This record gives sequence, C-alpha cells and structure tokens, in this order.
Amino acid sequence: MPSLRTLLEAIRGYRISQCIYIAAKLGIADLLKDGEQNCDVLATATNTNKDAIYRLLRALASVGIFAETQPHYFQLTPLAAYLQSNVPNSLKAYAIMLGEEHYQTWGNIMHSVQTGENAFENLYGMNFYEFFEQNSASAKTFDLAMTNLSGIANFSILAAYNFSSIGKLVDIGGGNGGLLSSILEAYPTITGVLFDRPDVIDRSSNLLETIGVRNRLELTKGDFFKNVPVGGDAYMLQHIIHNWGDEQAIAILQKCYQAMINRGLLLVIEIVIPPANEPSAGKFMDINMLAMCPGGRERTESEYRKLLKKAGFKLTKIVPTESEVSIIEAVKDKI
Repeated sequence: MPSLRTLLEAIRGYRISQCIYIAAKLGIADLLKDGEQNCDVLATATNTNKDAIYRLLRALASVGIFAETQPHYFQLTPLAAYLQSNVPNSLKAYAIMLGEEHYQTWGNIMHSVQTGENAFENLYGMNFYEFFEQNSASAKTFDLAMTNLSGIANFSILAAYNFSSIGKLVDIGGGNGGLLSSILEAYPTITGVLFDRPDVIDRSSNLLETIGVRNRLELTKGDFFKNVPVGGDAYMLQHIIHNWGDEQAIAILQKCYQAMINRGLLLVIEIVIPPANEPSAGKFMDINMLAMCPGGRERTESEYRKLLKKAGFKLTKIVPTESEVSIIEAVKDKI
C-alpha cells in the first residue's frame, strides 16, 4: 500500500526533524569531522546517555544522516556534513532554531487555525521580535540560521538577476548584510546601504568590518515603519514583506516609495505561491508565518501585484531562482 506508507511517513515526519535537532544541538557532526567515533566517546563529550545517543544516531543513519561503520561507531555522511558548524551551506543553526521555538509554536498551531491569531504570541506572551530582544541566545541562533539560509540563496539570486543598472542599493531589513555584500562584491560600481533595527546592526557591524566591500557599505539604524534611508536607486527587501499583514506591508512599501529617486526600482525577494495544487514548500512556509508572525503570510503573484499597486508600484516582472525565492521587480507607477 504505497499511498498509505507515504501518508504514514508524512505523519511521522516530526520524529526525524526532532532527531536532527538533537544531533545539531549536541554538535555531533562537529565531533565526527575528523572521522568515526564510538558512541561511548560521543556520549561523554555531549554529556548524554550512551544507549540513548546510540539509538538516536542509529535512527538518523537509517535516513542517510550519519552512518554506522561498525557496531556503535558512526561517521559523517554527505547529509550529516551540513550539520557541522562553519562549513559552507551549514544548516546546523537552522535545525536548532526549528527544533526549539518553532517546534513549540507548531505544537500550538491549532490556536492559529481556530482563531487566525499568532500561535507564537499565544504561547510565549510576546511577539517574535520582543522574544528575541529578551533572549539573546535564541536571537543569535536565529541570526546565524538566517545568515546560512541567505548564503544558500544568494548565489541563485545573483545568477538570476542583473543588478548592473543600480548605482545605490538600499537593503531594507537586511540583517547582517550577507546578500548586499555579495551583490557589492559582484558589482564593483554599486554602493550599498544596510538598514535594520539598532540591535541587528550592532550584532552585524563587527562581521561586516571584515569584508572587502566595507568601504562601499553604509550601516544605518532605524525603523522601517517610520522612515528608510533616502536617495536609493533601488530598494531591496528580502524576507521582509512576508512577515506582515497587508496593511503593515503596504506601509513599509510606501516608505520605500517616498524615499527612492524618480524611476526608482523595488526588489522584493520572497517565495511566490504557485496556483492550485502545484507543490510548493512555500505553502507550508505560509502556515509557519500564520503561526509565528502577526499577520505574516506568503503570497501569490496576484496578491503581490495588488499589494504593490496599493503602495504606488507597478509589478514589472517576477524572476524565479534555483532556490525557493523569486525576485519581484517593481517600479514607481506614478512619478
């Protein structure tokens, strides 16, 4: 009964993801970077139960994450390698992030479905952003997870879109500046402005000092509901608009409209939900936004077109990338 097995695997999917979380949190992949290790050694290094850690790794090995080379000895596999720290395309922080507050929030998803309200706030008594202001360790994990995910997507964004017509690029809510820095590296004539909340810019500033484009990159602190840096040729928002309901999203877009030069360009980098029954990870990300962010949602092309029009923009094209995101290009509709 293949269809029944498929459904059973989907129902039980959280078991795999939580085992991955535990392995990431314990740093198992880092302990195996130099070769196979006995479970007794791993248990001592991670302060865990010897039998339990063996059973965890045996389960993960059954789905290709780690491999048992001889009884009670495990080594990395190509999948497990991405759970190491400080490796290209690392997903360690992302696995930890999803295994903690996200997992707890999804356990409360019925609240969102019944009420349409934010499950995270119902669970923690504060919104996503307030939580990170009060929990620095979680904020650090979130920043690193977003940095790693952005790093994976950045190559596909640069490969898909030609930024050469832009002189000054303003990255609104750009986090640690990973995408903006990549663009500046690829296009030596572009100057950039990284704009985000004061706490985010403070966390990012030391990292940005080490990159080769720092002399073309301005750091600016602020609140995009109040104002954004003026005079940009183009304004870029990556994974910003999906955090907000339509009213707040339009307000952010209007601030960009008011700040940009005539003939200015808007680049919204988000998942675009495909129609009907077409498979899309974005459709489940949309449920995540329902649960995690007040008013947050992923949108279809039609929804983005309407949203942009209300903010004064005309959608000119949508450029898909090899990653999950697309680049939604828009221009001022009225000058």
